[in-house]
This record gives sequence, C-alpha cells and structure tokens, in this order.
Amino acid sequence: MKTLKLIPFFLLFIATSCSSVRVNADYDKKAEFTNYKTYAFLKSSIDKAEISDLDKKRILRSIDEVMTSKGFSKSENPDMLIGIFTQERERVNVYNTGGFGWGWNPYWGMNYSRVYTTPEGTLFIDLIDAKSKELVWQGEGSGTLTKDTNKKDERIMEFVSKILAQFPPQK
Repeated sequence: MKTLKLIPFFLLFIATSCSSVRVNADYDKKAEFTNYKTYAFLKSSIDKAEISDLDKKRILRSIDEVMTSKGFSKSENPDMLIGIFTQERERVNVYNTGGFGWGWNPYWGMNYSRVYTTPEGTLFIDLIDAKSKELVWQGEGSGTLTKDTNKKDERIMEFVSKILAQFPPQK
C-alpha cells in the first residue's frame, strides 16, 4: 500500500528530472556589459567541442536566435566572442521495488532492482571580451540529453535559452 502512494511522487521526480535544465552563471563584476552590442563565435573553441558537427550547428543556431532576441548582432568586428565547451556522462539510476522477498524478511515473493542509465550533458557558454581576450561571463547548463533527432533542436534550444536567460547579469 505504501508503494502505491509513492508511485505519483516517483513519476513526478522522473518527469521533472528529465525535462529540467539546471543552470548557473558567473561573471566578472568589473566588466561593463552595456558596452557589448555585437558578437562572433570563437572558432577555436567551437572546433574543440567534443560533439557532432550537427549538434554544434544546433547550438550555434540556438545561440544566434537567443542573442538576436536580446538585441545583440553578429559582426566581423565584435565586442565579444562566444565559445562553447561540452561534457557528457552517463547518469545511473537504481530503482528498488518494495515488496515481498526472501532474505531480510520472512516473506516469499518478488523483490528486485532495476538499473537505468541516462545520458546527461553540460553545456558551457563563454563570453569573452574581444579586445582584452578575457572571460567576462560564463553560463553553464546541465540536464538529460536525447538521442531522438526529432527532439534534439528543442532540447538544445532549452539548454541555450535557460543559460543565456542569465545574460547580461543584473548587478
């Protein structure tokens, strides 16, 4: 009976953990963000990202879309450079079934564990002052990834938009 009451809680936990992107940002407190109006991508950073070229394109398109919506424009002589860095790892989830079993209790029945692995990734977006070449802002987003090509664009846009929602910082 107790396990039936916990099922909605676990379903809610699974649904929120799969769809949410955890974000964090840090920035140089001395940087004057009002001076930044234009941007360009830092090719050396993009080339080093260890993801497929298709996913790189998805990330760059998403960054373009969000930055344009914030009033920034792409330029050959930018005020800031945008770099990306990615990490991927497998998250291991173990679910134990409550129930009857042989061993620690005197009852017979089924008692087993299920192990699931979920790909989880982190995307870092670095904003670098084009003149001084110093990092002025860094945003980070972590969450589950999808292998479904129909959902990749949407998921990457979710990562990018949630990370860049914290830019420019409100001092």
